[in-house]
Amino acid sequence: MNKELIIRAQETDIDIALLEDSHLVEYFSNKTNTLQFLVGDIYLAKVKKIISGLNAVFIDLGYEKDAFLHYHDLGPHFSSLNSYINAVISAKHTPVFSSFAQLPEIDKNGNIGDVVQPGQYILVQIAKEPISTKGPRLSSEISIAGRNIVLMPFSNKISISQKIESNDEKHRLKKILRSLVPHNYGAIVRTAAAGQDIVEIELEVNHLVQKWEQTIKRVKKHKNSTPYLVMSEMNKVSALLRDIFNPDFNNIIVNNKEIHEEIREYITAISPGREKIVKLYSAGPPIFEQFGIERQIKSSFGTTVPVKNGAYLIIEKTEALHVIDVNSGNRTKFDKDQESNAFDVNAAAAIEIARQIRLRDLGGIVIVDFIDMKSNENKQKLYEVLRDAMLRDRAKHNILPLSKFGLMQITRQRVKPEHKINTNETCPVCAGGGQISPSINILYTLESDLKHIYKVLKIKRVTLRVHPILAGYLTKGFFSVLLRWKLRIGFGIRIQVASHLNYLEFQYVDSHNNEIVL
Repeated sequence: MNKELIIRAQETDIDIALLEDSHLVEYFSNKTNTLQFLVGDIYLAKVKKIISGLNAVFIDLGYEKDAFLHYHDLGPHFSSLNSYINAVISAKHTPVFSSFAQLPEIDKNGNIGDVVQPGQYILVQIAKEPISTKGPRLSSEISIAGRNIVLMPFSNKISISQKIESNDEKHRLKKILRSLVPHNYGAIVRTAAAGQDIVEIELEVNHLVQKWEQTIKRVKKHKNSTPYLVMSEMNKVSALLRDIFNPDFNNIIVNNKEIHEEIREYITAISPGREKIVKLYSAGPPIFEQFGIERQIKSSFGTTVPVKNGAYLIIEKTEALHVIDVNSGNRTKFDKDQESNAFDVNAAAAIEIARQIRLRDLGGIVIVDFIDMKSNENKQKLYEVLRDAMLRDRAKHNILPLSKFGLMQITRQRVKPEHKINTNETCPVCAGGGQISPSINILYTLESDLKHIYKVLKIKRVTLRVHPILAGYLTKGFFSVLLRWKLRIGFGIRIQVASHLNYLEFQYVDSHNNEIVL
């Protein structure tokens, strides 16, 4: 699989697109001129108020909505962490962390008012970014993530990623970590650590310990300026590379010289010898246009998403969940029965649904309404298609088999807001500049219709009547859209200008001038 990361740096934001075989599968946009609350950021703050009924506290981090910390997110070692932070703030000299005496773990079913008081200092970490009307979700179970290791102050446990299948490798890694991790620290070994030598792991453990010690120094220094960001997650680009970079990457292409150098340095540090895949883009066309990303964004983020052969998805969001409706677009293959047609459309839709969930970063509950099928075997096969397509998704998720109503339920971890991009365009011929759906989608519709007319209805001469602006676009240039259609579908296609039609309206007529109704 060809994996590429395309990075577009602009004056106020950085956009990151992950491509797999030239298909856009993940998209990130990071505003550089606004206050950000990134997952992993650590703040020194003060408790604002206790809500006993929720067994939680609200904390002011400077966001328009107060951040939320539940008792269960304090972590079992909260008393030790709280005691240490108080000692750091009040003592003349910073206590040595590795020799600090731990306190007993807090009661799993306790009350937050017994361990937290209004106005007290507290060290918290962003667990979920602000979503909709909710402020950030917090945790006091601090973790410091590296590429191979996640360091856990006060944990004293070594956990191994379940994705590492070899028991021998699990045993090797656990033995290495037990010998390297200092007292009062625990660690989670990430999947990327598999096969790494002890020197690489030791360097990372030392780096993460140093990062924690620097955080503690900032706690002491900024105790009178809360809330204060004492440890910031690395920038979005480096954080993404830390989590997804692997030997499968072919290219990382960026249009900004400074970011290009930063990424080269980072890749050199985590994977020496691979920095040559980082390339600076300086060609004429905008970088997202050059790699077809702008077109894919336009066609992928609307309410209606084309699949293939005229099938499409309708994606809607409610307050409680996301709903995806699979539609065949009234396309059938005459040589197949209804059940086979339904499975073909559903299987193609399942692959696109997995991409859409990942691309839009849909979280919470997702309900998919597939086309009805009777065969239990086909229902099971469809479940397996979607399950396999979701394997590349890094977010935790769970998929249930089709219900008797033809619905499939998916739950997916939500840690940040879903991506919302307005793909509507201003109509060039409408009075007052009305909004229309993305014009790029019209090409998918027209090509799908023409294939259906040729291959299913067996009509070999068809005239496409369109608005003059659309006619000009379809016939522009030597290797025009019309010529590409003729080469792919058939040479009996012609374009006819129809000024009475609206901008994106069209008609199909046969050789006898009869309208073809689909």
